[in-house]
Amino acid sequence: MESANTIEPITMAEFMPQVIRFKMDGWRVVQLCAARLPDGYELSYSFAKGYDMRTLRLTIGTDDTVPSITQVYPGAFLQENEAAELFGVKIESIQGDYHDKLYRIARPTPFKEKG
Repeated sequence: MESANTIEPITMAEFMPQVIRFKMDGWRVVQLCAARLPDGYELSYSFAKGYDMRTLRLTIGTDDTVPSITQVYPGAFLQENEAAELFGVKIESIQGDYHDKLYRIARPTPFKEKG
């Protein structure tokens, strides 16, 4: 049996309903990655079930706020804190919010500026 590995662009309106669907269907969260774009961020949320992986790709502006998935996947709190602290992504209602104190870093949001 061949495994599937997809990247699926998704809108903000589709995001949380899809995360909830994944949870109800037995998918586990694997990773959350943030990347800086000239006028915002690209967030990739990867989920796995068996040998299949599906990545939801959310593109947002610098002033957009993303809902936390920690109400559905509590273990995502570390990766959401990392995206918020290092990149400046605005994630609301993280259960286990470190309020930009996850790392001891010399300057705030070091990856916010595109280099």
